Amino acid sequence: MLTIKNLKVKTDGKEILNNISLNINNKEIHAVMGKNGIGKSTLANTLMGDPRYEILNGSIYFNNEDLIKMTVDERARKGMFLAMQYPNELDGISNLDFIKNAINSRNKEKINTIELYKLIENTKDKLNLKDDYIKRDVNVGFSGGEKKKNEIAQILMFKPKLIILDEIDSGLDVDAVKTVGKTLKEYYENNDEISFLIITHHTNILKYLKPTHVHVIDNGRITQSGDNSLAEKIEKEGYKS
Repeated sequence: MLTIKNLKVKTDGKEILNNISLNINNKEIHAVMGKNGIGKSTLANTLMGDPRYEILNGSIYFNNEDLIKMTVDERARKGMFLAMQYPNELDGISNLDFIKNAINSRNKEKINTIELYKLIENTKDKLNLKDDYIKRDVNVGFSGGEKKKNEIAQILMFKPKLIILDEIDSGLDVDAVKTVGKTLKEYYENNDEISFLIITHHTNILKYLKPTHVHVIDNGRITQSGDNSLAEKIEKEGYKS
């Protein structure tokens, strides 16, 4: 599904990623772990085409198509989704309008109003979002936890193929992590064409989305890879181990 080869990236004049290579197949969950400030979020933002990150070398292919040549909206239409660490607020755009236009931009047939409301209501209930959710502007006045839940709601409704979670569990209380984790686990289990790339520095969300592959980044490089036991070792012994 995703192939990254020899990726070098810089931002603000500083090289952040140095020779990253990674393959993600269908129905795999990859966790990228590491201390704060060592390039995890840079990888996520580069994959989605954030213009602040300049690719110096390397290639990225998504389902055998050159990802680097695609615009951000093209990547989203192809089935990529980034749940951001700090979700943006869209003042003046309601969740209802945002969801409707996003779904219609990917599908040939426009979603009808009854189906749209049913989809939103089912999603809202799964994530314990408030009843006025669809009327409110996207993330405006939302708490940190509500913003993260809104990201998950969009995943459930947009149905992407490659889901990138950038510190999705940061800022969530214990109950919210449980809700988000169980919801994403159910979504993963009920879809045939789907993979996750989870950016994190601890294992809260990994207790629900158990990774098939774990990679440790340090100084812009992948220094070690393994299975879920590597994440468990980091949880117990820290990154120095």
